[in-house]
Amino acid sequence: MRKKVVLACEECGSRNYSTMSNKETDRLELKKYCKTCSNHTIHRETK
Repeated sequence: MRKKVVLACEECGSRNYSTMSNKETDRLELKKYCKTCSNHTIHRETK
């Protein structure tokens, strides 16, 4: 079953993106644009 997850920036901690994930084991990591940092940074799944 897919669940809704929120992605937070590694640098500033801003929660910018939300997406759907069907993985239950590992945290999702994506390189996305952060409008707060004005840079492409790694965004990780939060709890």
